Amino acid sequence: MRIGLIGTGRIGTFHAEVLSRHPAVDSLLVADADPERAAVAATRTGASAVPVDAMFTGEGHGLPDALVICSATAAHAPLIARAARAGLPAFCEKPIALDLPGTLGALAEVEAAGSILQLGFMRRFDAGYAEARAAVREGRLGRLHTVRAVTSDPAPPPADYLPLSGGLYRDCLVHDFDILRWVTGREVREVYATGSDAGPPMFREAGDVDTAAALLTLDDGTLATATATRCNGAGYDVRMELAGELDQIAVGLDDRTPLTSAEPESPGAPPKPWPGFLERFAPAYEAELDAFLRVARGELVNPCDGREALHALRIAEACEISRRERRPVAMEEIPGG
Repeated sequence: MRIGLIGTGRIGTFHAEVLSRHPAVDSLLVADADPERAAVAATRTGASAVPVDAMFTGEGHGLPDALVICSATAAHAPLIARAARAGLPAFCEKPIALDLPGTLGALAEVEAAGSILQLGFMRRFDAGYAEARAAVREGRLGRLHTVRAVTSDPAPPPADYLPLSGGLYRDCLVHDFDILRWVTGREVREVYATGSDAGPPMFREAGDVDTAAALLTLDDGTLATATATRCNGAGYDVRMELAGELDQIAVGLDDRTPLTSAEPESPGAPPKPWPGFLERFAPAYEAELDAFLRVARGELVNPCDGREALHALRIAEACEISRRERRPVAMEEIPGG
């Protein structure tokens, strides 16, 4: 397969490296709004650097068989639309867009063209989350009553990223909202959310929060909490705890979890805590790209289409309204359902 990749920043270069060694990829084309950055990534991965427009015209190297979009968020929706119109199966890092109108517009393009769009919610391909999903679906936990989701970054992103991120709910907690639906098989009925900007002043300046919490009521009465912070100095911490009437399990609890027990006989702090998302989820990222190549070849049903991203974004939108207006928000209030 000839695969095109647009966007050669940190995650784009990581994906390019994965694709360059995949046995189904015969050639890799990379492009970026910054041609010099694309050239560096091409040298690093053995790919060919081409202009962005060449991905859709085939000039120089021919059209790719499928496209991977890792560009800046503002370019996601336009590139998804161009891929749809060109008949190219597309994988896109989340989000489709930072707002509901942009998301719905891009999805309309995909549906009108009858093309493929897979979204990059990599936690669906993590072994721990997959096992948790199986445990819930097989009834091993009994009636599920409580879910706790945690996402904690070890350090804040650059200040200039914050105004472009969409905020902590849309940029970070959206992963928890997606995986909550995927693991439990339930829909969120209502949210109540709050946040704190008591950390670095750049969050207040961007109108964002550095720490957030949400209480989500699922459609079967299960209660879920989702918390996130940009300021977790112990390391990168992503976990999910699921408690039922028969048993409870945890995802992301291992010898690299940046969590120290206060009990006297505990083993102490982990010697090598997870430093970031690329290290923690490297196998999941590889698995989701492998799945996309199989989807593009017609061998696999799309495991995470664009509508899944819409559901997660609607929950994030509800949380933003709840935080701003200090009230519970029913999902029926959010367009696009």
